[in-house]
Order: sequence, then C-alpha cells, then structure tokens
Amino acid sequence: MTDETDASLNERAQLLLKALIENYIRDGQPVGSRTLSRDSGLSLSSATIRNVMADLEALGFVASPHTSAGRVPTDKGYRFFVDTLLKLQPLDHEEVEEIERRLIGDADNGRSLVQTVSQMLSNVTHMAGLVTLPNPNYVSLTQIEFIGLSENRALVIMVMNNREVQNRVVQLERYYAPEELRRAANYLNEAFAGRSLPDVRAMLVAQLEEAQQRMNQLMLDAIQVAQKVFDKKPDERVEYVIAGETNLMGFAELSNIDRLRRLFEAFNEKHDMLSLLDNCLHAQGIQIFIGQESGYSILDDISVVTAPYMQGNQVAGVLGIIGPTRMAYERVIPIVDVTAKLLGSALNARK
Repeated sequence: MTDETDASLNERAQLLLKALIENYIRDGQPVGSRTLSRDSGLSLSSATIRNVMADLEALGFVASPHTSAGRVPTDKGYRFFVDTLLKLQPLDHEEVEEIERRLIGDADNGRSLVQTVSQMLSNVTHMAGLVTLPNPNYVSLTQIEFIGLSENRALVIMVMNNREVQNRVVQLERYYAPEELRRAANYLNEAFAGRSLPDVRAMLVAQLEEAQQRMNQLMLDAIQVAQKVFDKKPDERVEYVIAGETNLMGFAELSNIDRLRRLFEAFNEKHDMLSLLDNCLHAQGIQIFIGQESGYSILDDISVVTAPYMQGNQVAGVLGIIGPTRMAYERVIPIVDVTAKLLGSALNARK
C-alpha cells in the first residue's frame, strides 16, 4: 500500500519515523528531536533530526500538534510503519495454550464461545474485542422434531451441528395429528439430516417443483410442514459480539465524552461496524484499518485489526481488536491471527 514517495524514504528517515511511532505508541505524547536522538540509535544532531522531521511532515507521515514542538504520526505514517517497518512479536507457547484452553471450555455452545473470545481479546489487549457470530449458512441440521400445540400450531425442536438446540413455534395450514407430525419428522430427518440450512431450503423447493402429483401424502405433509420452518432465509447481515468498549476510555485521544458517546452509539447501532466487518468477511487474511482508512468518520482516531475464522473450508466469521491508532500493532496482529485460527479449530472440532 506504499507509493513511490513512501518507498523513496531513506534508511535514516525510516529509522527516525520508526522511533517516533514506537515512542508515541508507548507514551501517547508528541515526540521531540531530543527523544529521537536518544532512541533512534543514530548519531545525528538535533538540527539534522528536525530537518528530517520537517521532510516527513511535508510528505504527510507526521504532524505537529499546535500545543507542542514535538510530532505525532499520521494515518499515513502508521500505514508505512505497519507495512514496512513493523516487526511482529509472535505469541509464546504458553500464551497460545492459554487461548486454546479457554476456547475448549466453551466449545459446546457457539454463542458462548464467541462471547468468550471477544472478552478474552479485550482482556489480553486492554482494548475492545469483537467477534462476529458464525454465518448461519454453515449450520447443519442434525435432527428435527414436532410437538403439536393448540390452534394448528406446532413447536419445532431442531438440533444443529449435533449439539445446539433451537426451538420455534410455527403456524400450520391445518391440524396435524401427533402421528402425522412424528411421521413428518422421521421423513425430514432421513432426507435432510446433515444438510446446511440453505441446502434444506433448496431441496424443499426442488421437491415441490418436481411434480407434486408423484409424491405420496406423507411426503407432501412433511414438506408442507417443513416449509413453515425453513421458508425464511436467515438474516444475511453480520451479527457481532463486542466486549471491553469501556477500555477505550483509558486512552487520552479517545477520552472526549462527546466522541465516546458517538462511538458507543455506533457500536450499539452497528450499521457502520457491520459494513466494515462485511468487507472483512470477503477479504483474505489480516485486515488493518487505520483511522480514516475505514471510511467512517466516527472511526477516524480508531484502528481495527481483524482476521477471518474458518468453519470447514469456508469463512464463517471474523474477529478483531478495536483500539486507538497508536495501538501496539506488533503485539495485536499476532494475537488476532492466532485467536482466529484457534477459534476455527474449536468450531470444527464441535462437528
């Protein structure tokens, strides 16, 4: 994502930019030439450093706050740092094992697992952790049962992915005797067990269109009942769980009350975040949105680091970290990457 101007930065400018960004990420204060002289490892005069900083500012990598002689990174500076200068810090074996242990503890419940992961990401990074719920298109039907209720209604009990139970009440076209409901369930379990919900819907439509006159009454009853259960496609919008939003109040650049209020409203209303996460679902690998790169003004001082997690061979969802643009990218990126891989493994182990 670097352009020709970025690539032409000489080694001295790159080292000074790296030192400036690392200092600012750590301390959150504008960085002056004396600090850069000490931390860059270069034997340069303050005047030389100021000249380099002036060049970096002219190129858009750093900015000068009005209240200080020091400089701070811009979104462009962070992007060059992440793409070119960053050295990641891999998680050690004990950290990976701890993440894996927490995921295994909640492996029996998909929503609980997602909540655990979002909270864990928040706890580990002291920022906000976010995880989308697995795409319902990757949920498979294990078993279905019907219990008759009054007024031509039936309670539908569906077991998904061998262990998750979903209950819903459907309104049927006519009264079905308990034996009819039992036979319908038996037929559907034999015909559709192990199929994904989109496959079940498609097969129901195909069987009805295939020529109803060739079907016996049992098949017609079963399919008509099943259509009441599967006729609605699941909401295609991404759903997510977020934890640790209040951690963002601890960062000075995000502590403005009005800004926090609007940011939390964005988390609750979800529209902008859902659009951003939907883009991540259709991308490959780690995605990093720095400040204005997200395209949403409410996230101008925010960075979002995401990674997809897999269910089988398909992307089932994404997880990530939301924090200030001065987050410790060298630490956050490996945490997000490893957690996504382990979450996918936990979900696949549940089948």
